[in-house]
Amino acid sequence: MVAHEVIVVGAGAAGLMAALEAALGGARVLVIEKTPRAGTKILASGGTRCNLTTTLEPRLAARLFGKQGERFLRGPFQALSPQALRQSFSEWGVPTMTAPLEKVFPVSGRARDVRDALLRVTTAAGAEVRYDTPLQNLAAPEDGGSTWTLQCADGEVLESKAVILASGGKSYPRTGTTGDGYGWLQGLGLPLTQPRPSLVPLRSSAKWVQDLAGVSLQDCELLLQGADGQQIVRRRRPMLFTHRGLSGPGPMDLSGRISAMGENPQVDLRADLLPDIDRESLRDELLSLAAQPGRPSTAKLLKGKLPKRLVGPVFAACQLPIDLPAAALSRAQRHALVEALKRLPLPVGGTLGYDQAEVTAGGLSLSALDSRTMQTHDHPNLFVCGELLDLDGPIGGLNFQAAFSTGFLAGRAAALSIAGK
Repeated sequence: MVAHEVIVVGAGAAGLMAALEAALGGARVLVIEKTPRAGTKILASGGTRCNLTTTLEPRLAARLFGKQGERFLRGPFQALSPQALRQSFSEWGVPTMTAPLEKVFPVSGRARDVRDALLRVTTAAGAEVRYDTPLQNLAAPEDGGSTWTLQCADGEVLESKAVILASGGKSYPRTGTTGDGYGWLQGLGLPLTQPRPSLVPLRSSAKWVQDLAGVSLQDCELLLQGADGQQIVRRRRPMLFTHRGLSGPGPMDLSGRISAMGENPQVDLRADLLPDIDRESLRDELLSLAAQPGRPSTAKLLKGKLPKRLVGPVFAACQLPIDLPAAALSRAQRHALVEALKRLPLPVGGTLGYDQAEVTAGGLSLSALDSRTMQTHDHPNLFVCGELLDLDGPIGGLNFQAAFSTGFLAGRAAALSIAGK
């Protein structure tokens, strides 16, 4: 008899949730974690506050993962919904509160409380967690057998009836997520979508962008277009200028699409700086300003609408002097100014890479496993969950929710499989 019926690789959000469910299902569970502690990314997330889920309903939350992701996550998000997850944490002593942009945080504001509660209930359910235990090799059962073999870096060999891979992607590698799982999946002949950084700030070498470091827009709509001018994705979220480019929820939500374009992408990124004001209203305001006595400058239009430091770059973008009287604007100049406000080009040369990324896009192809159980089609009793999957959603607790929900199903299914149900 193997000592552990289920071995979970990785003690992050997905792994601990999977271990909890497997243990609650009656399985003997071991979690092996390569680093000295559990839930390092939980501890680092949300500025150490941990945006653990979303206020969105399951279907709306799934929709934000794109068409493929939406189809795959409908079941997991119904099985463990954001509301159910909040209820569970409340029962575990971590009440939650809502925040802007559909975010949910622990009331305490401490990510450690989220990690500690999850670890506490997991071990209380009977799962063993072993730290400083990197997995080196994973071997499937041979000759019709049913035992998986796991070789650890220190030479120890472990055996189990089921394996749950929850080792994470490649984002924030300093937390221990260095993409080890991709090699194990490839070694088993499973299909991978090329991993890439996502939810990461964008890089820009444009001096005017860097000079605006510290300027933020709380309401901005970003449009990412292809070379043919067709819309790829649009997001209305806050944006922050930095000394290296663009950050904040808006730019970071687009980063996965941009990183998919390669190392030196030809990016056509536009910003609607005033999404609540349509073009016709802006033209009417300009004409009204032109009719005022005293020949007010055109820049007066933007007073109170945009940060002062951003006004100059807007006028530079449409090649207009900032002190030009509104009455002196030609029709073509009015059009150019309105377009600069509604479609300001943002020069971007890629992302800041895995070191700054919150999640990894790409990973195990969703077609390789059953979304009801997280079990791979080709390898019975091999379950994969969390960031190893080809899933990435926007900022707002959605990726943690995906980790918790897929881990929940993997753990439950592993226990049922061991029990022969």
